[in-house]
Formats: sequence, structure tokens, C-alpha cells
Amino acid sequence: MEKQIRRIGVLTSGGDAPGMNALIRSVVRSASANDVSVLGIRRGYSGLINGDIIEMGARSVDGIIRKGGTMLYTARCKEMMTEEGLQKAADTCKYLGIDGLICCGGDGTFRGAQALSRKGVPCIGVPGTIDNDIVCTDYTIGFDTACNTAIECIDKLRDTMQSHERCSVVEVMGRRAGHLALQVGCAVGATAICLPERQLDFDVDIVEKMRIGRIKGRNHHIIIVAEGYGSAQEVADQIHEATGIDTRVTILGHIQRGGSPSAMDRVMATRMGYAAVRALMEGKTNRVIVSDANLVTDIDIEEGLAKHKDLNQCLFEAQQTVAI
Repeated sequence: MEKQIRRIGVLTSGGDAPGMNALIRSVVRSASANDVSVLGIRRGYSGLINGDIIEMGARSVDGIIRKGGTMLYTARCKEMMTEEGLQKAADTCKYLGIDGLICCGGDGTFRGAQALSRKGVPCIGVPGTIDNDIVCTDYTIGFDTACNTAIECIDKLRDTMQSHERCSVVEVMGRRAGHLALQVGCAVGATAICLPERQLDFDVDIVEKMRIGRIKGRNHHIIIVAEGYGSAQEVADQIHEATGIDTRVTILGHIQRGGSPSAMDRVMATRMGYAAVRALMEGKTNRVIVSDANLVTDIDIEEGLAKHKDLNQCLFEAQQTVAI
């Protein structure tokens, strides 16, 4: 061990994601096994600035692995973007004797961790977002559960769309990225998927596919729209105008963030929490835990934020081929 670690903090920041509780549990249990005490920081960086902190032991996380959301709550904190707020957060760590901080969230969370590292607070980021849009990792905690939630909802929608011979336009989350929409669209056999990363020819990629599908005997259609693509209602209006088919819009919204985490999210959160504690005990700082071809490792936050992440091209091509 390169540095003596006696006390660490853990927080969840930004949007919540199923599996964050599993991550908290892993951090607390991994630290306790190494005689390191853990402070739970509630409401993200806001709680760090304002001292909203609780002591956590191995028994305090019993049973939370199966629960959605985050027991530490979460929030976005504009104050962390100011020098005054950042200094307050660093001072809290110094006052409480926090030797390292584990921060679970998205890019904004990592930028906060990066800034605190520069203030002398060792920080390790863990990717937690249902959008799977963190550029430096193959997988983010919460993605699999969100996909499964959306798929379950769309499967139920299909029953009524089929009964009435309608077209269903479904908006899934993904503010700037279409990873969730692509995965869900492929899994439900969508006729078309509208993604912010791919330019769409509306007549060719949606209307003509619907026409071909109808000629081949399909009497209903599912169109998936990523939140970052644009208005699902506008897509539905265009479809109705072009085809005359009865078209309905469903916006799944924040239901995708909730629910008991899937096996994959529980396991990945456990592995990443363990890796984060090990990284701090090895004296590392300004790192982010990543999944690379199912290998959990860590890289420099600055390096991670500088990367670019595109859609899975193989999955995109497969979906385009089998859609009709």
C-alpha cells in the first residue's frame, strides 16, 4: 500500500441510476474489509459543501443491493462550478479527515472529482448513468436495467398497438446520446430508430420501411425516438401525414431510472466499487473506473473525458438489416 488510507467518502451525483445502491454497498463492504471507515455524503457535492454526511458501516448497507435509486440521494450542484464552492468541498474533506473520495455519476461528476483532485483530495470516479454515454467506458451502471424497463413497457404497448393496427412512437431517455434507444429498438424489433448520432432520411428510413412492412403483412409499427433526437410528437405527426395511419406517442420518461437493478448492474456496480476502493488504497487519484471488454480497470480522468464514444456500429447495422 503506497498511502495509508483510514477514512474515505462516497457520493452519488447527477441523475440517479439503478445499481448506485449496489455501488455504495460494494464501497462500504470493501473498505470495511480493509479496516477503512466510510462516510456517506448525501445529495452529492452539495452535501459535501454543506456537511450533509453520515457514517456508514458494513451492516448499514444490508439489503440495499436490490433497491433502485440511491440511499445517499443525489443532486446537481452549480456551486461546485465556483472557486468558493470547490474550496468549501475541499475544506470539508480536510476537516473530516477524508483521505479519498469515490464519486459515482456522469461527466459532470467526474469534472467535480477532477477539480477536487487538483485541490489535493484524492478522487476516484465511477460511471453511473442510464444513458451509457460516458466516453471512456464500455458500460455504465444503470444502463442494463433501464433497457429492460423500457423493453417491458414497449412490449405492453405493442399488444394494444397490434389490436388497433396503430403506429406507436416511443421516446426513451438519452439527452445527447442514442445508446439506450439503439439497444432498446433492436431488442423490441422496432421498425425504425431516431438517433441524434445518425442522420435520418425520413421518407426512406421510416415511411418506406413502414410501407414495405405493411405489404409484407405487418399491421402495426414501433418507432423509437431518442430524447436527444427531437420531438417524438413531431415524428408522429409526420408519420400520420405521410401514411394516414393512427399514430400515438408514449414518452417513457423517468420510469426508466427506477426499479430494482438487473443482475448485470448489480455485478458491475460491485466490481467497480471494489476497484475504486483498491485504487484509493494504492494511492491513486484523479482516476475513473472503466469497463474495457469486460475488464474493470482505471484510467486518468482527463484522458477519459478527452475520448469520443460513438454508437455500436455493428448493432446499428444489424438493426437496420433486420428491421423489416
